[in-house]
Amino acid sequence: QVQLVASGGGLVQAGGSLRLSCAASGRSFSSYNVGWFRLAQGKEHEVVAAISQNGGSTYYVDSVKGRFTVSRDNSKNTVYLQMDSLKPEDAAVYYCAARHGAQVWYWNNPNRYDYWGQGTQVTVSS
Repeated sequence: QVQLVASGGGLVQAGGSLRLSCAASGRSFSSYNVGWFRLAQGKEHEVVAAISQNGGSTYYVDSVKGRFTVSRDNSKNTVYLQMDSLKPEDAAVYYCAARHGAQVWYWNNPNRYDYWGQGTQVTVSS
């Protein structure tokens, strides 16, 4: 089992950057695939990016490709989401989620994640 704590959200102007962190408890975090999701007001839950257990594979939704970068440091039990060139439409509550590598995983399917962090608010002013 793993517990996740997302942080790093805040208010930023359009074009600016933020780095979100997802810190995990437990000693086997490197066994988990991790995804970032967001929920904006009036919109559906949306996957943003995901990263495999060892960081060798990364995935992005088309709308953030080239602007967002997902990475992880398993020695620190942390996954990062670097967000550059932020747009007002990126504003949302961002969540990280994890699924053990032994389980079937589809990076863009929220139903394929078992553990969720509490969310961190990202606000982008135009």
